Amino acid sequence: MKWKNALHDYQLFLKIERGLSKNTIDSYTRDLEKLIHFLSANDITLSPITIDKKIIQEFIYQKAKEINSKSQARLISGLRSFFDYLVFEEYRKTNPTDLIESPKIGIKLPDTLSEEDINSLISAIDLTHPQGERNKTIIETLYSCGLRVSELINLKISDLFFEEGFIKVTGKGNKERFVPIHYNAQKYIIYYINTLRNSVKPQKGFEDTLFLNRRGKALTRQMIFTILKQLAIKINLNKKISPHTLRHSFATHLLKNGADLRAIQQMLGHESITTTEVYVHLDNSYLKEVVETYHPRK
Repeated sequence: MKWKNALHDYQLFLKIERGLSKNTIDSYTRDLEKLIHFLSANDITLSPITIDKKIIQEFIYQKAKEINSKSQARLISGLRSFFDYLVFEEYRKTNPTDLIESPKIGIKLPDTLSEEDINSLISAIDLTHPQGERNKTIIETLYSCGLRVSELINLKISDLFFEEGFIKVTGKGNKERFVPIHYNAQKYIIYYINTLRNSVKPQKGFEDTLFLNRRGKALTRQMIFTILKQLAIKINLNKKISPHTLRHSFATHLLKNGADLRAIQQMLGHESITTTEVYVHLDNSYLKEVVETYHPRK
């Protein structure tokens, strides 16, 4: 088995069998390409079937000089997934990464903004700019619904169910969920559709896409990052922010104001409650309130 063929088959497996998104598949692909490049650079002719733990450890040791602990753990996880696939398909009997330990990285608390920071970002948007109303609507939607940037740029007009107060979101692995949307965000979306969006002719294939650029196509992830970065500079916000910062802020503010952790899990589209529990670490007062409210000896 050649590496090129194994990588291609693995990509199909991730897409068809596991239903992973293109971004996730690209991430796994990069992990394998780094290993393949290492083998080529060192004239190592071992195949995906014959490569052993020793060679993989040498590769990881070399990469450890270039990347931090979190990236090392991510790399090892990616390699482990690939060899798990080979074992599953019975190309190999064992996974050579099983006994390779990942570095301990601890809990990385997500960056968040205060409610005042969110208001300042929105207030800084120049509504006299041709795309001002669109950009304001984007920020409001991200923060109102806690969306991932990929979920925002793929949002369709047909996904809006405002009478019921929900939008349909397609998340990781093409899994759909319904997320409640605040009436303020609904108001901004309706206004954007009836004004700026109606003045742009959608190109073929983008007729149903909610947020369009000036050429009538869907916005890119990078464009959303750029919009936020420019606003942060404008208000002298000394934080590195991204669309995910708004998602984290959405969850943190809901929890702080008394929302149930399970409800937040559903709105964010987390498969496991443990992923959502990271927000508890941002506001330990939540745990105190739970005990005071629900303990029978209160």
